[in-house]
Amino acid sequence: MPTLLALDASSSACSAALLIQHGGGAPRLVSRFALTPREHTRRLLPMVDEVLAEAGVSTIQLDAVAYGRGPGSFTGLRIAAGAAQGLAYGLERPLLGVSTLEALALAAHRHHGVEYVATALDARMGEIYAGAWRCRDGNVEALLAEAVMSPQRLQLPPAGADGWYGIGSGWTLWEAMPAEVQAVVGRCDSEAEPAAEEMVLLAARQYAAGERTAPHEAQPIYLRDQVAWQKGG
Repeated sequence: MPTLLALDASSSACSAALLIQHGGGAPRLVSRFALTPREHTRRLLPMVDEVLAEAGVSTIQLDAVAYGRGPGSFTGLRIAAGAAQGLAYGLERPLLGVSTLEALALAAHRHHGVEYVATALDARMGEIYAGAWRCRDGNVEALLAEAVMSPQRLQLPPAGADGWYGIGSGWTLWEAMPAEVQAVVGRCDSEAEPAAEEMVLLAARQYAAGERTAPHEAQPIYLRDQVAWQKGG
């Protein structure tokens, strides 16, 4: 198993995680996570130093660097992508971009054992970033393409008998969602934030599948055509 580092600053949370395996032992996961609005620039790289120090790993031992590619906060995505890109450039290592929505789906599966997960992040301007996933045995399969939309337009494909588990800040807009969606979503966690802990696990699967990105090709995924929007007067 490769030694992978993941960084995320896509939301009000900031996180870093390291996945390592010494010899033939079980993989070890070391992570840091904190709610740090407007402090990502100051907190992210110290978190990286902390996880590396706790694991006794130096940067030259990393096989690749992963980052939360979005969707999420425009500023936060650029911070994480820039930090990951700088590390990858300096180490001459590849980058792995991980979906923040997919990471949320894996978190719901890991912590709650749910199979069908509807992810939604508050995209501001009365919209959400949405996706739908089926999770089994630690694997995450997309059932709905990631998109930005108004909560009124959200539609979910059929799920199992237990229905959908909703996760992410977009579920604070529950009242604006269609009645059909409300009828099939049994439980919600609107306070959960994407975390590097799940991202590094997803990055390990990408790495094993041969996926690689050169440092200069790192691009946040905003989903919106326009990064900045201003209402005309």
